[in-house]
Amino acid sequence: MDILAYLIDVVLHLDRHLVELIRDYGAWVYLILFLIIFAETGLVVTPFLPGDSLLFVAGTLAAAGGMDIGLLILLLCVAAILGDSVNYAIGKHVGDRMVKSGRFVRQEHVDRTHAFYEKYGGKTIVIARFVPIVRTFAPFVAGIGAMTYSKFLAFNVIGAVAWIASLVYAGYLFGNIPWVKDNLTLIVVAIVVVSLLPAASTFLKERRGRARG
Repeated sequence: MDILAYLIDVVLHLDRHLVELIRDYGAWVYLILFLIIFAETGLVVTPFLPGDSLLFVAGTLAAAGGMDIGLLILLLCVAAILGDSVNYAIGKHVGDRMVKSGRFVRQEHVDRTHAFYEKYGGKTIVIARFVPIVRTFAPFVAGIGAMTYSKFLAFNVIGAVAWIASLVYAGYLFGNIPWVKDNLTLIVVAIVVVSLLPAASTFLKERRGRARG
């Protein structure tokens, strides 16, 4: 419970925790953020890591002079592209075994991502960047389904740049507005809730479909 409480505190007070990281580790904070984004997109066992809210808060701190906005976006784009590529490779080579074992990958997460592919096709790789959990499983499922890597990579790059740049720049442009600064925790919660709505909607539709069946 202590670990869960700490994770919740990190999500709700990302600004404070990132300020502490910058203060304690200086330029190493770029590597820390790189690893978080890489893990959140590249490892199917870490879909719980912060993504959208982390990017927005990182942008607000860049606006305050804590980080260089250009370097931040470049590094995080690379992290997101590499993460999806690694996740694709994992899905391609060991995905089926991981799903069947049920030890590391939950079947409902894979099913939910399959539903996104049914609706959006290859564009799922781009759209999923903005949907927690689905974001982590989309490249994994693409690998399982043996999606052509050149096609996957194109969607991967487009999605990564759109996701990272839009949220980091949103934080950079609006983060220093007094109202935003005073209500950053509320905004972080709102970002988390809004980003979860598409996945929640898909989940509810699946539940209704099963109930009718």
